[in-house]
Amino acid sequence: MTQEVKRLRSVVTGVGSALPRRCVTNRELEGQVDTSDEWIVQRTGITQRYIAGEGETTSSLGAAAARAAMAKAGCAPEDIDLIICATSTPDLTFPSVATMIQAELGVLGGVAFDVQAVCAGFVFAVATADKFLTSGSHKRALIIGAETFSRIMDWQDRTTCVLFGDGAGALVLEAREGEGTNADRGVLSSKLRSDGRYKSKLYVDGGPSTTQTAGHLRMEGKEVFRFAVGHVTDVMTDAFSEAGLTVEDLDWFVPHQANQRIIDASAQKLGIAPAKVVKTVQWHGNTSAASIPLALSVACEDGRIKPGDLVMIEAIGGGFAWGAALIRW
Repeated sequence: MTQEVKRLRSVVTGVGSALPRRCVTNRELEGQVDTSDEWIVQRTGITQRYIAGEGETTSSLGAAAARAAMAKAGCAPEDIDLIICATSTPDLTFPSVATMIQAELGVLGGVAFDVQAVCAGFVFAVATADKFLTSGSHKRALIIGAETFSRIMDWQDRTTCVLFGDGAGALVLEAREGEGTNADRGVLSSKLRSDGRYKSKLYVDGGPSTTQTAGHLRMEGKEVFRFAVGHVTDVMTDAFSEAGLTVEDLDWFVPHQANQRIIDASAQKLGIAPAKVVKTVQWHGNTSAASIPLALSVACEDGRIKPGDLVMIEAIGGGFAWGAALIRW
């Protein structure tokens, strides 16, 4: 009989979120751009989104979400030794949003940095933090997804401006010893992929090295949809395989909240029952790297996600970059 070897796991101890004050409905957008509530809902499932106002930034939203997660985890600033912020809309070109949040929270030790994988950023950040924590180099991490995509929208482009919103979500991950089985609490597996050949399908047409401006988001919607549904399930299947689990073991699927049709098609392709899919796209729109932690926060607050549940997070973003992770809550 093979004896399992104990190992460190990255265990979720707290979840938090933050949204801007202003909620913008589809009806309000009808007065600003040539679109309709019916058109937006039919194609995306979105009914509203939150838009950052004066004084609300990626770092301020991220810090608010982080405070909420830390309160749930019962940890103080001195307990955090790793902060990773996933974002494509930083306050400044540098320093990183993570270091700005670190200062705002009063976290005086450890390391803080950003990761940039667009909408897949939060999955990349969780996978990265897991490597730090399970190596034994760090003990407690704050993982944040924070965005203000409204600041890079072309508000004359009705095909994109109706899709996105602003917000932030955060997790506290703590290194704890597990039994070395897939019944352990914590991150059980993660799979990441990138393919830079698809830049033109989803990108921002500006940057310090090219236009010296922030630029605007540009997207070929049909191509992004086709790739998302056709390719993203590979990392999901690989994550199940690595953990020695199957889709039948899954309690909750928490995908990137980009578009209701992408979410439904991806779940159907993998055989995930609709009742197991967490959707918040209708309330938040596409908040890029913030969408998964926002959805996790909602599902934890309403009691759906409970300790011991098996949760899969999954996302695809510009690049293309995509990934999935299995977490025992």
